[in-house]
Amino acid sequence: MVAMLDRFPRNTPLDQGPPLPPMHRLVFVTGPSGAGRSTTVRAFEDMDFEVIDNLPLRLVTRLIEGTPSGRPIVLGLDVRNRDFNATALIELIDTLTRNPQVALEVLYLDCAPSELIRRYSETRRRHPLAPFETPTEGIAREIDLLMPVRVRADHLIDTTELSVHDLKAEIARLFGRNTTDALAVSLQSFSYRRGVPRGVDMIFDCRFLANPHWVPALRGRDGRDGAVADYVRADGRFEVFFEKVRDLILFLLPAHLGEGKAHLTIGFGCTGGQHRSVAMVEMLGTSLAEAGWTVSRRHRELERRSAGATLAGADGVMQP
Repeated sequence: MVAMLDRFPRNTPLDQGPPLPPMHRLVFVTGPSGAGRSTTVRAFEDMDFEVIDNLPLRLVTRLIEGTPSGRPIVLGLDVRNRDFNATALIELIDTLTRNPQVALEVLYLDCAPSELIRRYSETRRRHPLAPFETPTEGIAREIDLLMPVRVRADHLIDTTELSVHDLKAEIARLFGRNTTDALAVSLQSFSYRRGVPRGVDMIFDCRFLANPHWVPALRGRDGRDGAVADYVRADGRFEVFFEKVRDLILFLLPAHLGEGKAHLTIGFGCTGGQHRSVAMVEMLGTSLAEAGWTVSRRHRELERRSAGATLAGADGVMQP
């Protein structure tokens, strides 16, 4: 997935000729019900985008009749819109794309049918396309209905394996409007058994280090625990590994900053995503912060475990 924010021109005068007129900046957010649209539009709100949810399609063109407000507008669109029609939405996308005063991006949230069924079973909600049938029928109809829109999307995010936190991080990575010259570094731990996380720029494998899982007193703890971190650090290979990785990243960060990147995500994986990778993220995060970089630390498997302990409908469970 590649961000396309360069399509949003900067409203500053050119060296020659009159200044460019301000443009309307629009982001359409769509996808099957249950794929995380509500979470996504809230993430845009947190980034100070102007969000309008379930606006009838016939009213969208009115948004570009006046002078742009200066804030990008995010429109949440799905089958629950009063006059939703996939053909009409495609025609609207084509019309806006041809308009020189509009910068439009389409974000499609995808999700495996089996996961959508699971989410509906947890929330016990009726599907908007199958109010008197099982959600399975409605999900199949909606995916088929939206297929032409999916093909036209500028960005496609598969939320099947994403937690709410993962999805918000991906939205921030793709659409974050950081106007400073700082580079935000995200360090993430994960389990190889659950697959490599999406949107990671570089990955380091920590599975060769001594595994605290085999120490009964440490098995139930995680890499944020001092005793676990000490055990990992005691491996004779750790110090060299840590120093080489730290020095490599410190060498690369200014280069990425010089290329204009605003975010860089680095993953550290181990077998279970609980001990070695977590300890590495914590220690490296501290080291990079001490070197003056803005660093965030996330632990995918620990977040999943925390989310799984909550009831359906809590913040850690994606809602339709």
